Amino acid sequence: MNELERFIACMEYQSADSRPNHELGVWPQTVVRWEKEAPAAIADMHWNWFYDESTIALDRRDYIPMNYGFIPRYEHQLIEETDEYEVIRDTNGILRKALKEGTVSGVRMSMDQYLAFPIEKPEDVPDVVRRLDPYAPGRAPEDLDERIQVWNQRDYPLVLGRNCDANGFYWRARELLGTENLSLAWYDYPEMMHELMEMYAHLIIETSRPVLEKTPVEYFAFNEDLSMKTGPLLSPATYREFIFPRLRRVIDFLKSHGVRYVALDTDGNPTVLVSMFMDAGVDVLWPLERASEIDPVQVRKQFGRSLRLWGGVDKRVLARDKEAIRKHLLELAPLVEEGGYIPTVDHTVPPDISWDNFRYYIDAKRMVLAGEAGKLA
Repeated sequence: MNELERFIACMEYQSADSRPNHELGVWPQTVVRWEKEAPAAIADMHWNWFYDESTIALDRRDYIPMNYGFIPRYEHQLIEETDEYEVIRDTNGILRKALKEGTVSGVRMSMDQYLAFPIEKPEDVPDVVRRLDPYAPGRAPEDLDERIQVWNQRDYPLVLGRNCDANGFYWRARELLGTENLSLAWYDYPEMMHELMEMYAHLIIETSRPVLEKTPVEYFAFNEDLSMKTGPLLSPATYREFIFPRLRRVIDFLKSHGVRYVALDTDGNPTVLVSMFMDAGVDVLWPLERASEIDPVQVRKQFGRSLRLWGGVDKRVLARDKEAIRKHLLELAPLVEEGGYIPTVDHTVPPDISWDNFRYYIDAKRMVLAGEAGKLA
């Protein structure tokens, strides 16, 4: 079977020679560690694991690179710099303070401190709307027609938008206002929030329309990150009023224009919202963060086979030992065999995981994907 056949068979609970082998990626700090531990083993890696990685036999996917962001982007500005930190205004218009220690390839070991955002008051909305005009030149690749000729012959899944090209409704609102201000704005400025949600639904639909009129795709992913460890960052009532109707309208459009599946990515624990995700048409939930008590086996029991699952491999277990990894994968094996589930590490691989442990995980996972979990037992 090729990668496309294998992917669809998994998503449709059909038998196959193997389930898809996907992973999200690694921290740059992890690459630095592995370069010391196993330089020859990783020498040929390109590290863009959403596409493929032959060294660890990841299945291939390809992506239509879309621009759902600001056009024009905000000017990147260095506001202040010391030996310990820098204060910048990034191209999303966010003022942030970032520690320098431990930074590798622009990725920091700790989250930045966010100081200011593009929308501080309703009067700031028109400039944001101007920058999110779906008809602005540059939303789709200039060579789209040439790429479509190649994609029409594909034997691998094609995805509309790369990871984080199309941020979800909550994610985008948080980038515009900040978590604290957003938490208040649902109540203090409801008209403004309805306007922003409508604006973003319009952006996704109209940006996607000319591309989907030319080619179908296997899936589209909303990157949302609307949950923390104990639950979502907004109430179900707020989600239902402001986001749910727009999400459903966008998904109806996507599926009526050749998108086979719609995935939603959120860290944390979104359980109380999952039924609404499904009612809106979401087919896939990922990455199933285990530190937030999200167990893919229990999620399947609770929500059934209509909700496909990706992720759910506990990164903390991979940092322990091979026996712990073996047992962990055996717990997931029945779900893999059933289908509708693609096991991956529940986010990018952090630097506390050795190459030796990760290599064991990948080899053992491939046995499970091929229906050979008995060899691990």
